[in-house]
Amino acid sequence: MKTQAFILVFIFMASVSMAQTASHFKLVSSAFEGGKPIPPKYTCDGSNVSPALSWNGAPGTTKSFAIIMDDPDAPMGTWVHWVIYNIPGTVTSLEEKTNTTEIKAIDGLNNWGETGYNGPCPPDGAHQYVFKLYALDEMLPPKKELTKEELLEAMKGHILAETTLTGLFRS
Repeated sequence: MKTQAFILVFIFMASVSMAQTASHFKLVSSAFEGGKPIPPKYTCDGSNVSPALSWNGAPGTTKSFAIIMDDPDAPMGTWVHWVIYNIPGTVTSLEEKTNTTEIKAIDGLNNWGETGYNGPCPPDGAHQYVFKLYALDEMLPPKKELTKEELLEAMKGHILAETTLTGLFRS
């Protein structure tokens, strides 16, 4: 009976610890506040460069990060604007106009069939743009140009925590 009680307490404490770690994992941008408009500079109406991003609170066992940015409001279904992975676990920010070579990360394919960032460019109305950051327990195999779906498949069983930052844009 004592062994069972110990195991239950251990499982409960481990799940509380993981939940607390995940709840402290935050993604922010110096370019815009969550839930607020993304400045035109980071869109097809401007320079179309990636905004600066930074994060904190990742689990201590994080080996790498991945980011997927997409538009769930696109008329033809969710539209993927950016896929980047194998960001080293020691990195806690990306500069504006991120150069993945400098940080030894890999660009995946967006829905234009291109690598790198393509900013908001909605055909009509206001859209949400969701930057989702994943903390992973390993570096992924260095396969080039994964799509969002391929990246999600590769990350299965390796996600320690995730967090989002949502910006808005209207053409």
